[in-house]
Amino acid sequence: MSKQDILRYMRTSSKTDNEQILALVDRAIDIIEQKAQPKSLYRIFDCTVTQNSTVVNGVEFESERLAQNLKDCKRLVMFGATLGAQVDREIRIASATDVALAMALQAAGADKIEQVCDELEETIKKEHGVTLRQRYSPGYFDLDITQQKKFFSLLELEKRIGLTLTDACLMAPSKSVTAFIGID
Repeated sequence: MSKQDILRYMRTSSKTDNEQILALVDRAIDIIEQKAQPKSLYRIFDCTVTQNSTVVNGVEFESERLAQNLKDCKRLVMFGATLGAQVDREIRIASATDVALAMALQAAGADKIEQVCDELEETIKKEHGVTLRQRYSPGYFDLDITQQKKFFSLLELEKRIGLTLTDACLMAPSKSVTAFIGID
């Protein structure tokens, strides 16, 4: 995990020499490393990209920006990744007892899930010998968060890795990511 990135997520200078803040970040890293139970799942699909939508396995995702991101792609990766419910539990406990620690845990959790996603991308590249584009997730720009329902349906994320959606289409556990990645 990256202390500099965690400090940035905390909106603190990544060059801080404040011993209290650095100790807080170290504590958050230790807790996240102990409690995280990363799980991920990906599938590669053929896709059809139009000017303002992307069709995957007969399911249409309406988004001009996603279509631009996937322009000229014939295949894409769809994945879900999560740190698990224990991380959310630790953040909830800290929120009630130590707000500074809760903020550091939120930041460390964000950094850890990014690390999990980056490692998954490297695995996909090596296993399939492909070049990947930038990740694009439901909720970005014009890809409405409600598109998560279709995404979850295609990957069966609840059944396979325990990732669920709230009525507002937010993911639980909260330190989770879903994304499309174009294959060049």
